[in-house]
Amino acid sequence: MSVLPLTHSAFAAANSAVRRPPVDSSRANLVLNRFRVAVLALTLVWGNAASAAAQTTGVPDGGPDPASVRMRVGPLWMAPRLELENFGVDTNVFNEPDDQNPKRDFTFTLTPKMDMWLRMGRSWLRFTIAEDLVWYQQYSSQRSANSHYDLSWRLPLNRLALTVSPTYLSTNERPGFEIDARIHHTEWGGNGSLDVRAFPKTSFGITGSYRDITFDDSAVYEGTNVAHELDRTEATAGVTVSHDLTPLTKVVFSATQERDRFKNGPLRDSDSTSVTGSVAFDPHALLKGGASFGFRDFRPLDSSLGGYRGLIASGDLTYTLLGATRFQVQFGRDVQYSYDVNQPYYLQTGVNGSIAQQIFGPFDAIARAGTARLAYQDRADTLVGVANRVDYNHTYGGGLGYHFSSGLRVGFNVDYFNRITDVQQRRYTGLRYGASTTYDF
Repeated sequence: MSVLPLTHSAFAAANSAVRRPPVDSSRANLVLNRFRVAVLALTLVWGNAASAAAQTTGVPDGGPDPASVRMRVGPLWMAPRLELENFGVDTNVFNEPDDQNPKRDFTFTLTPKMDMWLRMGRSWLRFTIAEDLVWYQQYSSQRSANSHYDLSWRLPLNRLALTVSPTYLSTNERPGFEIDARIHHTEWGGNGSLDVRAFPKTSFGITGSYRDITFDDSAVYEGTNVAHELDRTEATAGVTVSHDLTPLTKVVFSATQERDRFKNGPLRDSDSTSVTGSVAFDPHALLKGGASFGFRDFRPLDSSLGGYRGLIASGDLTYTLLGATRFQVQFGRDVQYSYDVNQPYYLQTGVNGSIAQQIFGPFDAIARAGTARLAYQDRADTLVGVANRVDYNHTYGGGLGYHFSSGLRVGFNVDYFNRITDVQQRRYTGLRYGASTTYDF
């Protein structure tokens, strides 16, 4: 269950082992080798694509936007992108409390990314590859190469439309706001749907999804083996009704059943039923993105756990005013699983927002803020450190940027982050500041 596109206890020895592991030279060499391969591949693709024609008169549903994709080799369209983020200082690498002498380090993240579209008859096959190459100068254990692959294929068949979207993620990033250690885990699975257009603007469909989440067997956090507690599979099945309000706006009503099963113990096994209504806006609309609101009946199978019946939500909306000011908001509310055996899940509610303003000419500025509330569910008849615990995570930041005519943007960013909680050893504050660069080929 995911809430937001956001990223981010008791035994001192285990905590030290997770937060300050020894230098792993083999991992550092692996990161460097993958970095060289990614840069070489991007260079070869650029060299081949630059010589190809890139003009077109239009594309069918699911294809690329001709105005934003400038590379084409026969039926293959490509949009390479190179991002350099967080090129600067992280003042709290391990999210340690202020009284434990937080460690700082120089860091950066380099992300070669490629979006590709392949024409296949009446349909388009889309493939996205992204490789995050994370570097820390002193704490080499925090270096990683994170891979993300997404495939999407939509096949229109007169009144039928079939969509298949497998995905794979291998990452060392923090699993969420709760766990402060960067622990390697993989996620693979996908979703599919079959829609039948019964009326000119109305369709009925069935949907399904599957996700497998696996952590490294050796990953220990706060004295807990994370793999033993959180390795799981999530499967859903549902029905939908969608209606085109306008050529750029669609509303969807859905009813979904979800079945979560944990691989190493049934404590957190659960079944859920959710009913949602959502609205989606076309990328060419003035308001872009989508939002969903609904009701979830979350039912743990273990009698020692209470369930949750209430509101869930998710959304990612962007609005541009007069071509110079961009507003973006992301929000979410849903159940998330905890590594803590005595507080096995929590309700996460959060919102992120940003305002980007073109100042003059090629200069722009951005301000952003976000908050997340984690409300834990206590397990019955067990001793917990803080009953009915509620944690808050906050981020505040901003930056300045300069756009070059070649598709290059260079910026400088500052971001402050903290956690507020009744568990004293889990409180922290930190600051990240440095440069960022984005280049669209």
